[in-house]
Amino acid sequence: MILRAAVLALLCAGSALAQDDASAQARAAVGMLEAAAEQMDQADGARDRIRALTETIQAFETGLSAMRTGLRQAAIRESQLSARLEARDGEVGQLLAVLQSIGTDSPTALLHPDGPTGTARAGMLLAELTPTLNQRAAQLRNDLEDVQTLRILQTDAEARLRSSLTAVQAARTALNKAMAERTDLPQRFIEDPVSTAILIASTETLGGFASGLSQIVASEDVMVEAPATIDGQIGDLPLPVQSLVLRGMNEADAAGVKRPGLLLATRPRAIVTSPTAATIRYQGPLLDFGNVIILEPRANTLFVLAGLETVYGETGQVIAAGTPIGLMGGADAGSELSTVGDGTGAARSETLYIEVRQDNVPQDPASWFRTDKDG
Repeated sequence: MILRAAVLALLCAGSALAQDDASAQARAAVGMLEAAAEQMDQADGARDRIRALTETIQAFETGLSAMRTGLRQAAIRESQLSARLEARDGEVGQLLAVLQSIGTDSPTALLHPDGPTGTARAGMLLAELTPTLNQRAAQLRNDLEDVQTLRILQTDAEARLRSSLTAVQAARTALNKAMAERTDLPQRFIEDPVSTAILIASTETLGGFASGLSQIVASEDVMVEAPATIDGQIGDLPLPVQSLVLRGMNEADAAGVKRPGLLLATRPRAIVTSPTAATIRYQGPLLDFGNVIILEPRANTLFVLAGLETVYGETGQVIAAGTPIGLMGGADAGSELSTVGDGTGAARSETLYIEVRQDNVPQDPASWFRTDKDG
Protein backbone atom coordinates (compact mmCIF):
# COMPACT_ATOMS: atom_id res chain seq x y z
CA MET A 1 0.00 0.00 0.00
CA ILE A 2 2.84 2.40 0.79
CA LEU A 3 4.46 1.69 -2.59
CA ARG A 4 1.16 2.18 -4.39
CA ALA A 5 0.59 5.54 -2.68
CA ALA A 6 4.11 6.70 -3.56
CA VAL A 7 3.73 5.82 -7.25
CA LEU A 8 0.30 7.44 -7.52
CA ALA A 9 1.63 10.57 -5.82
CA LEU A 10 4.48 10.66 -8.35
CA LEU A 11 2.09 10.40 -11.27
CA CYS A 12 -0.41 12.97 -9.99
CA ALA A 13 1.78 15.62 -8.36
CA GLY A 14 2.60 18.72 -10.40
CA SER A 15 6.20 19.22 -11.47
CA ALA A 16 8.27 22.32 -12.21
CA LEU A 17 8.18 23.41 -15.83
CA ALA A 18 11.02 22.01 -17.92
CA GLN A 19 12.69 25.11 -19.29
CA ASP A 20 14.01 24.13 -22.72
CA ASP A 21 15.70 26.43 -25.19
CA ALA A 22 12.54 26.95 -27.25
CA SER A 23 10.39 28.27 -24.40
CA ALA A 24 13.24 30.33 -22.97
CA GLN A 25 13.92 31.98 -26.31
CA ALA A 26 10.26 32.74 -26.93
CA ARG A 27 9.93 34.30 -23.47
CA ALA A 28 13.06 36.39 -24.06
CA ALA A 29 11.53 37.59 -27.34
CA VAL A 30 8.36 38.61 -25.50
CA GLY A 31 10.54 40.77 -23.27
CA MET A 32 12.15 42.40 -26.31
CA LEU A 33 8.77 43.16 -27.85
CA GLU A 34 7.42 44.59 -24.60
CA ALA A 35 10.47 46.87 -24.39
CA ALA A 36 9.94 47.92 -28.02
CA ALA A 37 6.28 48.73 -27.26
CA GLU A 38 7.41 50.98 -24.42
CA GLN A 39 9.82 52.71 -26.79
CA MET A 40 6.95 53.22 -29.22
CA ASP A 41 4.90 54.93 -26.50
CA GLN A 42 7.82 57.24 -25.70
CA ALA A 43 8.72 58.04 -29.32
CA ASP A 44 5.84 60.48 -29.84
CA GLY A 45 7.15 62.79 -27.13
CA ALA A 46 10.84 62.37 -27.91
CA ARG A 47 12.85 65.45 -28.76
CA ASP A 48 14.49 63.63 -31.67
CA ARG A 49 11.43 61.76 -32.90
CA ILE A 50 13.13 60.34 -35.97
CA ARG A 51 15.91 58.76 -33.92
CA ALA A 52 13.38 57.43 -31.41
CA LEU A 53 11.23 55.91 -34.17
CA THR A 54 14.30 54.42 -35.85
CA GLU A 55 15.43 52.76 -32.61
CA THR A 56 11.86 51.57 -31.99
CA ILE A 57 11.61 49.94 -35.42
CA GLN A 58 15.01 48.29 -34.98
CA ALA A 59 13.95 47.01 -31.55
CA PHE A 60 10.75 45.57 -33.01
CA GLU A 61 12.67 43.94 -35.86
CA THR A 62 15.07 42.30 -33.39
CA GLY A 63 12.21 41.14 -31.17
CA LEU A 64 10.11 39.87 -34.07
CA SER A 65 13.05 37.93 -35.48
CA ALA A 66 13.71 36.36 -32.07
CA MET A 67 10.00 35.59 -31.65
CA ARG A 68 9.78 33.85 -35.01
CA THR A 69 12.85 31.78 -34.15
CA GLY A 70 11.41 30.91 -30.74
CA LEU A 71 8.07 29.90 -32.23
CA ARG A 72 9.74 27.78 -34.88
CA GLN A 73 11.84 25.98 -32.27
CA ALA A 74 8.83 25.58 -29.97
CA ALA A 75 6.86 23.97 -32.79
CA ILE A 76 9.75 21.61 -33.55
CA ARG A 77 10.11 20.72 -29.87
CA GLU A 78 6.36 20.10 -29.52
CA SER A 79 6.41 17.84 -32.57
CA GLN A 80 9.35 15.85 -31.17
CA LEU A 81 7.69 15.40 -27.78
CA SER A 82 4.35 14.44 -29.33
CA ALA A 83 6.05 11.86 -31.52
CA ARG A 84 7.91 10.47 -28.51
CA LEU A 85 4.70 10.21 -26.47
CA GLU A 86 2.90 8.54 -29.34
CA ALA A 87 5.72 6.04 -29.70
CA ARG A 88 5.46 5.29 -25.98
CA ASP A 89 1.78 4.38 -26.02
CA GLY A 90 2.67 0.71 -25.52
CA GLU A 91 5.11 1.52 -22.74
CA VAL A 92 2.46 3.59 -20.98
CA GLY A 93 0.05 0.64 -21.06
CA GLN A 94 2.65 -1.73 -19.63
CA LEU A 95 3.58 0.79 -16.94
CA LEU A 96 -0.03 1.18 -15.87
CA ALA A 97 -0.48 -2.60 -15.77
CA VAL A 98 2.56 -3.00 -13.52
CA LEU A 99 1.41 -0.17 -11.27
CA GLN A 100 -2.05 -1.72 -11.01
CA SER A 101 -0.58 -5.10 -10.07
CA ILE A 102 1.68 -3.44 -7.50
CA GLY A 103 -1.25 -1.62 -5.97
CA THR A 104 -3.65 -4.54 -5.73
CA ASP A 105 -5.15 -5.27 -2.34
CA SER A 106 -5.13 -9.03 -2.98
CA PRO A 107 -2.93 -10.79 -0.41
CA THR A 108 -1.83 -13.28 -3.07
CA ALA A 109 -0.78 -10.67 -5.60
CA LEU A 110 2.89 -10.94 -4.69
CA LEU A 111 2.95 -14.68 -3.90
CA HIS A 112 5.42 -16.61 -6.05
CA PRO A 113 4.79 -20.21 -7.27
CA ASP A 114 8.18 -21.25 -5.82
CA GLY A 115 7.05 -20.41 -2.33
CA PRO A 116 8.55 -17.98 0.19
CA THR A 117 11.99 -17.98 -1.43
CA GLY A 118 10.60 -17.09 -4.82
CA THR A 119 8.35 -14.45 -3.24
CA ALA A 120 11.36 -12.89 -1.49
CA ARG A 121 13.35 -12.81 -4.72
CA ALA A 122 10.39 -11.27 -6.55
CA GLY A 123 10.13 -8.67 -3.81
CA MET A 124 13.81 -7.78 -4.16
CA LEU A 125 13.44 -7.57 -7.95
CA LEU A 126 10.40 -5.33 -7.53
CA ALA A 127 12.33 -3.08 -5.13
CA GLU A 128 15.08 -2.70 -7.77
CA LEU A 129 12.49 -2.09 -10.51
CA THR A 130 10.53 0.59 -8.63
CA PRO A 131 13.04 3.48 -9.13
CA THR A 132 13.11 2.75 -12.87
CA LEU A 133 9.33 2.79 -13.01
CA ASN A 134 9.31 6.02 -11.05
CA GLN A 135 11.81 7.57 -13.43
CA ARG A 136 9.86 6.54 -16.52
CA ALA A 137 6.61 7.81 -15.04
CA ALA A 138 8.22 11.14 -14.20
CA GLN A 139 9.67 11.48 -17.71
CA LEU A 140 6.34 10.72 -19.35
CA ARG A 141 4.59 13.23 -17.11
CA ASN A 142 7.21 15.91 -17.85
CA ASP A 143 6.97 15.32 -21.60
CA LEU A 144 3.18 15.66 -21.49
CA GLU A 145 3.40 18.85 -19.43
CA ASP A 146 6.01 20.28 -21.81
CA VAL A 147 3.76 19.65 -24.81
CA GLN A 148 0.85 21.39 -23.08
CA THR A 149 3.05 24.30 -22.00
CA LEU A 150 4.57 24.74 -25.46
CA ARG A 151 1.11 24.85 -27.05
CA ILE A 152 0.00 27.57 -24.62
CA LEU A 153 3.25 29.43 -25.21
CA GLN A 154 2.81 29.32 -28.98
CA THR A 155 -0.76 30.66 -28.75
CA ASP A 156 0.31 33.54 -26.52
CA ALA A 157 3.42 34.28 -28.61
CA GLU A 158 1.48 34.34 -31.87
CA ALA A 159 -0.91 36.90 -30.37
CA ARG A 160 2.08 38.98 -29.28
CA LEU A 161 3.59 38.63 -32.75
CA ARG A 162 0.45 40.01 -34.39
CA SER A 163 0.11 42.98 -32.05
CA SER A 164 3.82 43.80 -32.39
CA LEU A 165 3.64 43.63 -36.17
CA THR A 166 0.77 46.15 -36.09
CA ALA A 167 2.88 48.39 -33.84
CA VAL A 168 5.96 48.27 -36.07
CA GLN A 169 3.83 49.05 -39.13
CA ALA A 170 2.50 52.10 -37.28
CA ALA A 171 6.08 53.10 -36.43
CA ARG A 172 7.10 52.83 -40.09
CA THR A 173 4.18 55.03 -41.11
CA ALA A 174 5.10 57.57 -38.44
CA LEU A 175 8.72 57.50 -39.63
CA ASN A 176 7.66 58.13 -43.24
CA LYS A 177 5.72 61.19 -42.08
CA ALA A 178 8.52 62.46 -39.85
CA MET A 179 11.11 62.08 -42.62
CA ALA A 180 8.89 63.92 -45.10
CA GLU A 181 8.54 66.82 -42.66
CA ARG A 182 12.22 66.99 -41.67
CA THR A 183 13.90 70.32 -42.41
CA ASP A 184 16.80 70.43 -39.97
CA LEU A 185 19.52 68.63 -41.97
CA PRO A 186 22.47 70.67 -43.27
CA GLN A 187 22.74 70.87 -47.06
CA ARG A 188 26.24 70.70 -48.54
CA PHE A 189 25.11 71.18 -52.12
CA ILE A 190 22.04 71.55 -54.31
CA GLU A 191 21.43 68.97 -57.00
CA ASP A 192 21.20 70.01 -60.64
CA PRO A 193 18.21 67.98 -61.90
CA VAL A 194 19.09 68.49 -65.57
CA SER A 195 22.64 67.23 -65.13
CA THR A 196 21.30 64.32 -63.09
CA ALA A 197 18.83 63.36 -65.84
CA ILE A 198 21.56 63.53 -68.50
CA LEU A 199 23.93 61.44 -66.40
CA ILE A 200 21.28 58.77 -65.79
CA ALA A 201 20.36 58.67 -69.50
CA SER A 202 23.98 58.28 -70.55
CA THR A 203 24.94 55.75 -67.88
CA GLU A 204 25.11 52.04 -68.59
CA THR A 205 26.86 50.88 -65.42
CA LEU A 206 26.81 51.70 -61.74
CA GLY A 207 30.50 52.57 -61.91
CA GLY A 208 29.89 54.97 -64.76
CA PHE A 209 27.19 56.75 -62.81
CA ALA A 210 29.35 56.95 -59.68
CA SER A 211 32.24 58.47 -61.60
CA GLY A 212 29.97 61.21 -62.95
CA LEU A 213 28.39 62.24 -59.64
CA SER A 214 30.45 65.45 -59.45
CA GLN A 215 28.54 66.71 -62.50
CA ILE A 216 25.18 66.92 -60.71
CA VAL A 217 26.15 69.71 -58.30
CA ALA A 218 24.43 73.01 -59.09
CA SER A 219 25.77 74.99 -56.11
CA GLU A 220 27.76 74.14 -52.98
CA ASP A 221 27.61 75.60 -49.49
CA VAL A 222 31.21 75.80 -48.32
CA MET A 223 30.01 76.62 -44.79
CA VAL A 224 28.68 73.10 -44.33
CA GLU A 225 31.45 70.75 -43.29
CA ALA A 226 31.87 67.30 -44.75
CA PRO A 227 31.50 64.34 -42.37
CA ALA A 228 34.50 63.49 -40.20
CA THR A 229 36.97 60.84 -41.31
CA ILE A 230 35.98 57.20 -40.85
CA ASP A 231 39.49 55.71 -41.02
CA GLY A 232 39.23 54.24 -37.52
CA GLN A 233 35.88 52.60 -38.32
CA ILE A 234 36.89 50.71 -41.46
CA GLY A 235 36.33 47.00 -40.86
CA ASP A 236 33.99 47.65 -37.96
CA LEU A 237 31.12 49.48 -39.63
CA PRO A 238 27.66 48.02 -38.92
CA LEU A 239 25.67 46.66 -41.82
CA PRO A 240 22.93 49.14 -42.76
CA VAL A 241 20.13 46.60 -42.28
CA GLN A 242 19.42 43.46 -40.24
CA SER A 243 20.41 40.84 -42.76
CA LEU A 244 22.29 37.73 -43.81
CA VAL A 245 25.05 37.75 -46.43
CA LEU A 246 23.94 35.96 -49.59
CA ARG A 247 26.95 36.59 -51.84
CA GLY A 248 30.30 38.22 -51.38
CA MET A 249 32.21 40.42 -53.78
CA ASN A 250 32.60 38.88 -57.25
CA GLU A 251 30.71 35.71 -56.28
CA ALA A 252 28.67 34.48 -59.24
CA ASP A 253 24.88 34.30 -58.95
CA ALA A 254 22.69 31.56 -60.45
CA ALA A 255 23.08 33.14 -63.89
CA GLY A 256 26.85 33.33 -63.56
CA VAL A 257 26.84 37.13 -63.18
CA LYS A 258 29.48 38.58 -60.88
CA ARG A 259 29.16 41.96 -59.18
CA PRO A 260 31.83 43.84 -57.23
CA GLY A 261 29.65 44.20 -54.14
CA LEU A 262 27.89 42.44 -51.30
CA LEU A 263 24.36 41.02 -51.57
CA LEU A 264 22.36 40.93 -48.32
CA ALA A 265 19.11 39.09 -47.64
CA THR A 266 16.67 41.09 -45.51
CA ARG A 267 13.16 40.72 -44.20
CA PRO A 268 10.32 42.60 -45.89
CA ARG A 269 9.96 46.25 -44.86
CA ALA A 270 13.25 46.21 -42.91
CA ILE A 271 14.63 49.65 -42.03
CA VAL A 272 17.91 50.71 -43.65
CA THR A 273 20.16 53.19 -41.84
CA SER A 274 23.38 54.98 -42.67
CA PRO A 275 26.35 53.04 -41.27
CA THR A 276 28.26 56.27 -40.68
CA ALA A 277 27.97 60.03 -41.03
CA ALA A 278 27.84 60.85 -44.73
CA THR A 279 26.65 63.17 -47.48
CA ILE A 280 23.84 61.91 -49.71
CA ARG A 281 25.28 62.09 -53.22
CA TYR A 282 22.24 60.59 -54.94
CA GLN A 283 18.90 58.99 -54.14
CA GLY A 284 16.31 57.63 -56.54
CA PRO A 285 15.84 54.97 -59.25
CA LEU A 286 18.88 53.92 -61.25
CA LEU A 287 19.30 51.41 -64.08
CA ASP A 288 17.89 48.01 -63.06
CA PHE A 289 18.83 48.38 -59.40
CA GLY A 290 15.52 49.82 -58.23
CA ASN A 291 15.84 52.68 -55.78
CA VAL A 292 19.45 53.54 -55.03
CA ILE A 293 21.03 55.78 -52.43
CA ILE A 294 24.70 56.75 -52.69
CA LEU A 295 26.49 57.99 -49.58
CA GLU A 296 29.81 59.80 -49.41
CA PRO A 297 31.32 59.17 -45.95
CA ARG A 298 34.53 60.94 -46.94
CA ALA A 299 36.09 62.47 -50.04
CA ASN A 300 36.51 60.03 -52.94
CA THR A 301 34.71 57.23 -51.08
CA LEU A 302 31.18 56.11 -51.89
CA PHE A 303 28.77 53.61 -50.38
CA VAL A 304 26.25 52.49 -53.00
CA LEU A 305 23.08 50.85 -51.61
CA ALA A 306 20.65 49.45 -54.17
CA GLY A 307 17.32 47.63 -53.97
CA LEU A 308 15.34 49.77 -51.53
CA GLU A 309 11.64 50.39 -52.04
CA THR A 310 11.51 53.68 -50.12
CA VAL A 311 14.39 56.15 -49.83
CA TYR A 312 14.65 59.06 -47.41
CA GLY A 313 16.56 62.31 -47.56
CA GLU A 314 17.60 64.63 -50.37
CA THR A 315 20.72 64.76 -52.48
CA GLY A 316 23.27 67.05 -50.86
CA GLN A 317 22.14 66.57 -47.25
CA VAL A 318 24.61 65.62 -44.53
CA ILE A 319 23.29 62.87 -42.25
CA ALA A 320 24.54 61.33 -39.01
CA ALA A 321 25.39 57.68 -38.42
CA GLY A 322 22.25 55.64 -37.80
CA THR A 323 20.00 58.00 -39.76
CA PRO A 324 17.23 56.12 -41.58
CA ILE A 325 17.81 56.22 -45.33
CA GLY A 326 14.98 53.96 -46.47
CA LEU A 327 12.88 50.83 -46.17
CA MET A 328 13.12 47.55 -48.03
CA GLY A 329 10.23 46.32 -50.11
CA GLY A 330 8.00 43.57 -48.90
CA ALA A 331 5.03 41.31 -49.24
CA ASP A 332 1.83 41.63 -47.25
CA ALA A 333 1.67 41.44 -43.47
CA GLY A 334 0.59 37.82 -43.54
CA SER A 335 4.00 36.68 -44.75
CA GLU A 336 5.70 38.65 -41.98
CA LEU A 337 3.74 36.62 -39.45
CA SER A 338 4.89 33.33 -40.89
CA THR A 339 7.74 31.37 -39.32
CA VAL A 340 8.11 29.14 -42.38
CA GLY A 341 11.66 29.24 -43.67
CA ASP A 342 13.11 30.85 -40.56
CA GLY A 343 16.62 29.67 -39.90
CA THR A 344 17.18 28.93 -43.59
CA GLY A 345 17.19 32.49 -44.95
CA ALA A 346 14.09 31.78 -47.05
CA ALA A 347 12.02 34.23 -44.98
CA ARG A 348 14.41 37.04 -45.93
CA SER A 349 12.84 37.61 -49.31
CA GLU A 350 14.30 41.07 -50.04
CA THR A 351 17.86 41.83 -51.14
CA LEU A 352 20.06 44.88 -50.61
CA TYR A 353 23.16 45.30 -52.74
CA ILE A 354 26.15 47.24 -51.37
CA GLU A 355 29.21 48.52 -53.18
CA VAL A 356 32.11 50.41 -51.67
CA ARG A 357 34.03 52.55 -54.18
CA GLN A 358 37.23 54.40 -53.40
CA ASP A 359 38.63 56.68 -56.13
CA ASN A 360 35.98 54.93 -58.26
CA VAL A 361 37.63 51.53 -57.72
CA PRO A 362 35.42 48.85 -56.11
CA GLN A 363 36.55 47.70 -52.66
CA ASP A 364 35.51 44.52 -50.86
CA PRO A 365 32.65 45.54 -48.52
CA ALA A 366 33.54 42.62 -46.24
CA SER A 367 36.72 44.49 -45.29
CA TRP A 368 34.66 47.57 -44.35
CA PHE A 369 31.58 46.11 -42.61
CA ARG A 370 31.00 43.58 -39.83
CA THR A 371 29.58 40.68 -41.83
CA ASP A 372 30.21 37.83 -39.40
CA LYS A 373 26.78 38.02 -37.78
CA ASP A 374 23.17 38.88 -38.48
CA GLY A 375 23.41 42.65 -38.51
